[in-house]
Amino acid sequence: MPHHETVLPTTRPLSSAHPFIAWRWQGDSTYLARDEASQRQLLLHLEQPIWAIADRQGWGITSEGTLIPATMASPESAEVLAYTPPLMPETLGNPEFRALFGLRYAYYAGAMAGGIASEDLVIALGKAGFMGVFGAAGLLPTRIEQAIQRIREALPQGPYAFNLIFSPNEPALEERTATLYLAQGIRTIEASAYVDLTLNLVRYRLAGLEQTPQGKIIAQNRIIAKLSRREVAQRFMQPAPTDLVAQLLQSGQISQTQAQLAQYVPMADAITVEADSGGHTDNRPLVGLIPTMLALREQIQAQYRYAQPIFIGAAGGIGTPEAALAAFTMGADYIVTGSINQSCVEAGTSPHVKRLLAQADMADVMMAPAADMFEMGVKVQLLKRGTLFPLRAQKLYELYSRYPSLEALPTDEREKLERQIFKRDLETIWQETVQYFQERDPRQIERAQRDPHQKMALVFRWYLGLSSRWANRGEPGREMDYQIWCGPAMGTFNAWVQGTYLEPPENRRVADIALHLMTGCAYLARARMLALQGVRLSPSLFRYTPQHPML
Repeated sequence: MPHHETVLPTTRPLSSAHPFIAWRWQGDSTYLARDEASQRQLLLHLEQPIWAIADRQGWGITSEGTLIPATMASPESAEVLAYTPPLMPETLGNPEFRALFGLRYAYYAGAMAGGIASEDLVIALGKAGFMGVFGAAGLLPTRIEQAIQRIREALPQGPYAFNLIFSPNEPALEERTATLYLAQGIRTIEASAYVDLTLNLVRYRLAGLEQTPQGKIIAQNRIIAKLSRREVAQRFMQPAPTDLVAQLLQSGQISQTQAQLAQYVPMADAITVEADSGGHTDNRPLVGLIPTMLALREQIQAQYRYAQPIFIGAAGGIGTPEAALAAFTMGADYIVTGSINQSCVEAGTSPHVKRLLAQADMADVMMAPAADMFEMGVKVQLLKRGTLFPLRAQKLYELYSRYPSLEALPTDEREKLERQIFKRDLETIWQETVQYFQERDPRQIERAQRDPHQKMALVFRWYLGLSSRWANRGEPGREMDYQIWCGPAMGTFNAWVQGTYLEPPENRRVADIALHLMTGCAYLARARMLALQGVRLSPSLFRYTPQHPML
């Protein structure tokens, strides 16, 4: 017996409450896997049940032999210590969630803005039975429409989804994007960064409501709300606000029937609980968020009695099989990954960024001002390794908070900005900003011309907005200005795959990683199930290492 294995005594006592006290095992002792390598291989046969058996030679695990009642057992029969059933990756999570969204696995990859969650990424996941959300945030409707056409051609039956992000500083862009989704018949969106419901979001939801002749209400337009606050979750779990419903009805954007049906369905089909993640995040712990949201879901369900209870999923920090198992064990109906997908081949960002991400540790992240909510002081979590962007963005927000206009900036501060950060004069940047918003939302320019402080914000947002595009394109000479959204899951993932074929970013394929995460989760669940029943497996068996491509 290897020195690192602990042998269970063959006479291990069992209480009368033990579920297997009435059963004994009968079979050839060679059926029992006693060494670590054999036990690992048996545990990896996820389709087979496993029994932990104690006999005169020690103990082992097996899927062979026969169970017989203790009253009928011969003296040669062995004690049954524990049992773990078959557990396939496809059976993890809530089967009703998988059925609603047309998935093989209870897993999707969340949107990463600016097309980082690219068409290639969405298509690769969809073909493998997962779902990807196209990263539409920050893109113009014309670009999003191109993505719709390509994804729809590759996945005519799905599954796929598109992102709709809360845009308090660009409401016209949010409206145009929602209108595009309705016109194109996009049936699933991920609503992210919302702190309150908007008219555009409610319009999307209600415009898909219909009722069958049998009286069943169908919500054709499905919403997955990605959030981290209880008060925001409550809004999405409840029906659409009556004032917004009335406004949509009066403007003719929904029918009388849809307005009436609105009171019977929640705003969201699913709530993705986002913990400490990349991009927009409150840095909250998943172990606190999931139980809170599950309890809220039960309260809301008891009040409204929806025909289909709202699904609760887990996101933020999921970069290893252990994290996935923790999420499912806490009660998550599905899991969502984000940061780790950004280092994959299919992600719409540059090779330089992927190399930086593949080298990141858990501590290589920090919070910095967000481009889309700069004036509100909202922050996003970013990679700090290999880039100065987080520090430079923080400097811009400090100047914005201290001075009322660009003209009020001290000469030395202005010169530093133009020389070190912007690398051009502020007047040139303002002209480029005017041109940019003429296409996206001309009202932004009108407001800035009336408010010098708002003009200052738009100029600073020029840098904040372009920095992510520079990163995606791999803009030469701007490497130290790359804005790279990243959470600590990136570091845990890198530690997990270190020394394996997945360590180089050029080998990271999004569906392959998803399959390893789910397979590893199922493997660890079986090992932990034995441990919870008192079987002391070798500590090294509680680690799943990706050995080869799954696809």
